[in-house]
Amino acid sequence: MDVPLLLWKTLLLRPYVFFFLAVALFAASRFLGWKRTGALFGVTWLTAFVCELSSTRIGFPFGDYYYTGSTVGEELYLANVPFMDSLSFTFLLYASYSLALWFRLPVQPESAASGYRFLTRAEHHDRCALLSWPVIGLTCLLFMLIDVVIDPVALRGDRWYLGLIYGYPDPGVYFGVPPANFAGWFVVGLIAMTGYRLLDRSGILPAFPHAIPVKDVLPGCGLYYLVLLFNLVMTFWIGEWLLGLVGCALYVPVTALALLKLRRLS
Repeated sequence: MDVPLLLWKTLLLRPYVFFFLAVALFAASRFLGWKRTGALFGVTWLTAFVCELSSTRIGFPFGDYYYTGSTVGEELYLANVPFMDSLSFTFLLYASYSLALWFRLPVQPESAASGYRFLTRAEHHDRCALLSWPVIGLTCLLFMLIDVVIDPVALRGDRWYLGLIYGYPDPGVYFGVPPANFAGWFVVGLIAMTGYRLLDRSGILPAFPHAIPVKDVLPGCGLYYLVLLFNLVMTFWIGEWLLGLVGCALYVPVTALALLKLRRLS
């Protein structure tokens, strides 16, 4: 079957993935511009795809797992990896990056009409803070944390419309998911963000401004919570109440801190 037809069938089978991707591309293009958006999403997709190929063969970095191939012919696969799976890493990392910026960057008011803006450079030096190591580290943590909610419900995909597309030879201790999987998400985030930082430092990407409007970053934060809500709803919908409550509890401190900063700006 040819690739365009399989891509179309993937869109019909996984509309939620492409909806989240479209939201992410729109939000990122307003914040980063298309060249930076293409660089971040491209590096992330390539990193995720290579890491999935590696893990399904040698168990690194996600640990040992396999794709069942149950949807071969119904959606696009690249080698043994569903295209939509590695594609999902792109919008999840962008959303995690946006939320990390929300937590890490200082904010100052502009005019009454313009609202607030993030300062991207500290007053004592000209190094851009948008890709500092603290921002990258927090991005990777938030990226890993959302998978703690996503992966267990995805593993139960045969009970909702995702389908049983993958599994682990040895069920893990966290609702069937091995801890190595979550560590793998951190590794993917770190490789992708480091690659993006190197591209930024090379000078081939447009320079970041000294300040950016808060309203350009908030849509990415909203996407993070939209994906989180979607997965929590699926978790409760299939009757996994303990899993859903644990997921909600994990995000109480994160959400409280995010709302606290928002309140300070109101």
